[in-house]
Amino acid sequence: MSSDSVKLYSAIYFALLFAAILNFVLFEVEFFGFSYWEAFAGTMIISVVKTVLIVAYFQHLRWENRSLTYLMGLALALTMLLMAAAAYSIS
Repeated sequence: MSSDSVKLYSAIYFALLFAAILNFVLFEVEFFGFSYWEAFAGTMIISVVKTVLIVAYFQHLRWENRSLTYLMGLALALTMLLMAAAAYSIS
């Protein structure tokens, strides 16, 4: 991590800030005229991008062994599967 630079982390921070502003714009600014479901879909896509940036750079997963990255991906997939099963059993 000695190659980490303030410039890189600043760029990631400003990308996250821009994504947060874009989330606000999708729902609140009437000029663009997004429907609720378009804004919701856009927010979900932006949230995935923000999560990948945070996990990769701020939690340093980008520089870890691939096996640890795959383990985290497996944990995420199993969590999503469990959430889908729980949602199915409720409805």
